[in-house]
Amino acid sequence: MATFLYITLITFLATASAVNSCPPSDRAALLAFKADLHEPYLGIFNSWTGTDCCHDWYGVSCDPETHRVADINLRGESEDPIFGKAGRSGYMTGTISPSICKLERLSSLTIADWKGISGEIPRCITSLPFLRILDLIGNRLSGDLPADIGRLQRLTVLNVADNLISGEIPRSLTNLSRLMHLDLRGNRISGPLPRNFGRLRMLSRALLSHNYISGSIPSSISKIYRLADLDLSLNRLSGAIPPSLGRMAVLATLNLDANKLSGLIPASLFNSGISNLNLSKNAFEGYLPDVFSAGSYFTVLDLSYNNFRGSIPKSLSTASYIGHLDLSHNHLCGKIPLGSPFDHLEASSFAYNDCLCGKPLKAC
Repeated sequence: MATFLYITLITFLATASAVNSCPPSDRAALLAFKADLHEPYLGIFNSWTGTDCCHDWYGVSCDPETHRVADINLRGESEDPIFGKAGRSGYMTGTISPSICKLERLSSLTIADWKGISGEIPRCITSLPFLRILDLIGNRLSGDLPADIGRLQRLTVLNVADNLISGEIPRSLTNLSRLMHLDLRGNRISGPLPRNFGRLRMLSRALLSHNYISGSIPSSISKIYRLADLDLSLNRLSGAIPPSLGRMAVLATLNLDANKLSGLIPASLFNSGISNLNLSKNAFEGYLPDVFSAGSYFTVLDLSYNNFRGSIPKSLSTASYIGHLDLSHNHLCGKIPLGSPFDHLEASSFAYNDCLCGKPLKAC
């Protein structure tokens, strides 16, 4: 009888363990994913042993109810003790295996800052219906973004910054109606911004600097009510700034520096909620709008390296705060206004204009 009870207990525990562990298909997919990667210094994959990938596999988390793999979180820059013990950041080579797409319940995929992972983003990634976060920043991934990336209807974060991604922004990207954070910085992306970019109504950050993006800035961007941070700097954008950008409710940072933008600057940008405005290194011209007021608050206002002419607007002295102001390398003329913010600025903020004078430059 005791033997029978013992066998029954062992059978029960084995069955319970199997029920509470990840399915063999998920384990096989993870091991195939691991096989295409090489991490020589930290040993992060040393824990990927045994039959249960839901427990104690580094960077892997499972859904507590279904026991399917839900999250893969592998970061090469981390506060995890494994990095402190090794005394270094992570480095990994290899490619991202398409086997990752067999993890049908995957919600979050982070393979970030490993510096050496190359190859393309698996095309099948767009077949993962529950994917919310795709974070592949800081590798050497190349090729295009998947053309049908818009299929990822639950995606809230898309971050492929600091890679070697090329090609154009897929038209389908504007179908990502839940996208909140878009980071494509530091790649080789070319072509225009989608004209219907404004369909991304949930977007709060759009970071696309340091690419080869050309064409004009779509006016539809102003329809993104939640957008707080727009960085299109260091691209090849041309044409004028849509005036509607200055009427966006929560836009606080607008970086358009180092492009080929031209024309007049919309006055709406100077009496909006934008506090960090960088329009330097373009081809803007005309007079600076004299529309500043006590509601004007700028941590950064950089208008350097353009073709502005005329005098510095007197209303600029009524701004409640201007931390960093740069008007250098233009064609401005006349006396620099007295008082704040001009009394704490250095000569470099006004250098290389046609005929500016007064403190901190030479007397008029």
